[in-house]
Amino acid sequence: MIDQQVSVEEQSVSTIRLLSVDMVQRANSGHPGLPLGAAPMAYVLWSRFLRFNPQDPAWPDRDRFVLSAGHGSALLYSLLHLYGYDLSLDDLKGFRQLHSKTPGHPESNITAGVEVTTGPLGQGFANGVGMAMAEAHLAAMYNKPGHEVVNHFTYSIVSDGDLMEGIAAEAASLAGHLKLGKLIYLYDDNDISLDGPTSLSYTEDPLMRFEAYGWHTQRVMDGNDLDGIEQAIRVAQAETDRPSLISIKTIIGFGSPQEGTSKVHGSPLGDENLRKVKKFFGWNPDESFVVPNEVRQHLGEAGQRGAQLQQEWQQNFDAYQQQFKQESELFLTSFASELPAGWDAELPVFTPADGAFATRQASGKALGALKKTIPFLFGGSADLASSNEMPPGGDLSFQPGSYEKSNIWFGVREHAMGGALNGMSRHGGVRVYGGTFLTFSDYMRGAIRLTALAESAVTFVFTHDSIGLGEDGPTHQPVEQVAALRTIPNIIVLRPADANETIESWRVAMTKPASPVVLILSRQKLPTLDQEKYGSAREGVAKGAYILSEADGGKPQLLLIATGSEVSLAMQAQQELQKQGVAARVVSMPSWELFEQQDKAYQQQVLPPAVRKRVTIEAGSPIGWHKYATDEGTVISMNRFGESGPGEEVMAMFGFTVENVVEKAKALLEGKPAETEPKEILS
Repeated sequence: MIDQQVSVEEQSVSTIRLLSVDMVQRANSGHPGLPLGAAPMAYVLWSRFLRFNPQDPAWPDRDRFVLSAGHGSALLYSLLHLYGYDLSLDDLKGFRQLHSKTPGHPESNITAGVEVTTGPLGQGFANGVGMAMAEAHLAAMYNKPGHEVVNHFTYSIVSDGDLMEGIAAEAASLAGHLKLGKLIYLYDDNDISLDGPTSLSYTEDPLMRFEAYGWHTQRVMDGNDLDGIEQAIRVAQAETDRPSLISIKTIIGFGSPQEGTSKVHGSPLGDENLRKVKKFFGWNPDESFVVPNEVRQHLGEAGQRGAQLQQEWQQNFDAYQQQFKQESELFLTSFASELPAGWDAELPVFTPADGAFATRQASGKALGALKKTIPFLFGGSADLASSNEMPPGGDLSFQPGSYEKSNIWFGVREHAMGGALNGMSRHGGVRVYGGTFLTFSDYMRGAIRLTALAESAVTFVFTHDSIGLGEDGPTHQPVEQVAALRTIPNIIVLRPADANETIESWRVAMTKPASPVVLILSRQKLPTLDQEKYGSAREGVAKGAYILSEADGGKPQLLLIATGSEVSLAMQAQQELQKQGVAARVVSMPSWELFEQQDKAYQQQVLPPAVRKRVTIEAGSPIGWHKYATDEGTVISMNRFGESGPGEEVMAMFGFTVENVVEKAKALLEGKPAETEPKEILS
């Protein structure tokens, strides 16, 4: 039983708190401190502001809520259950257990109502910025006088740790520049991190920092002051041309004997301390997972209001459809994660007469064509648009006052770009892409990994893909990055060999709705392979690997397997081997992941098990290639950093020459042990 003199609002806040700590205690794992301290701000936001319909979590014009401090997931699950989402008490009792709908950190593809997969601190912060960017862009695209079909806020609860992370600084700077006035973050300002007080490492005034970024800031000095929190959010909503950060002073683990200390951050309270917490709030210490009927009824009202808001929105959208048929069809297509009819009609096809192209150049032509047919294609580069061959020009970019523009000027903020792209994709209504140099993918790996985990449709465009970029030297010459990206689950990495393979790689990217696609593109020009003479890129790229050039007579003695710029090298080596009486098949293998998805018959057709003399060629790490080379083959790759110099000379220095490939191939056929690096490097 609970104290009947307590208001239903206070009861509701206590219910949120105690459900959360019951979950942590039952699992004997988790973070009770944040829910005990932050439940009041969550209650105010969800009950008094948030527009949502738990019966339709995908309503396009709902407000978005991101728990950036994902370690406090018990708080989010309590909210989802109490506010009517498809998350039962039994689901809460399964917190952090195998196959449950309540994993240790929120996962958007598991739990209805979780907008994006967060956990590593700072990621949710950047995700929310991306969601607000998507909202601003879509509102500018679709809203008409008298018809606001896109008009919602993005909210987040962020922590001290979130604000310490570099990705949050990048994203905050971008959000301030873009004047994202419908972005409101509630800062759980409790002065404690996992290891101890934040004063050990974090003594700045974050509100002053955010003001410098161009944010509107406020302070609420009592985290239990429901009306004070409400007033601050209302002021933030009225601030239309600046994002808002509201510092709400809380006590971590409020109500527990360990409140205000790091001990309550990431460990269960323990049975005795949990009993004391329940007594503190006037609850029966012998009961757990209790939801009073009046609380359930009270909190259910927010979802009922949301259902009514959605009904009103639908009526408005129905009228919008009558007046703006083309726009409404595009809107529905985009939010259904579909593509417009004829979306690929403008994609070019190249012939050898068109000359040589760097695959980054071909990518630029593909992107230009797609932007003509997919109006909701939205993205840009981290200050490398001209190098990534993305539509450049600051006058054409997504900026305050020009939110309808589809080219984003991310600035030198790779990690924030990755997190924002993930947020945009989870928001819906846009197909997103972002580009930088391949070596800088390391700066954004945390965001790429979560994009894959969240099953988000994002295209990452990474140019300057190897030592072949030349003069910039080993600081900019990728070696290990392609191999590292291939290790991420649920990701498709494509390293196309020429202009046509690049076009087909973009086709793959546009048709993979539940995984990110990574395009690995060259700086240097590569010959355009004759589609009439050799294997079809249209069919082959989609399958990950294909027979590009068959051995003379159709019975290969060995296989030359290559990706990207090294495919043309393999073709030249094939011709030289043929002159010397060696029948070699050239296999272009732009994507391991797509090839592994093919049936065994196709895989064996391309890589016959009986032909075990194989040479794989890729100007990157050898890790993983031995699977395809077999124990009777050899791998031509990079086992060290590159060198500064003209690209062709650097490639030759490291053995990416016809002569070296032929030598390695003949050594295999003669049964000689193959060196893994050219003689000049070994010496």
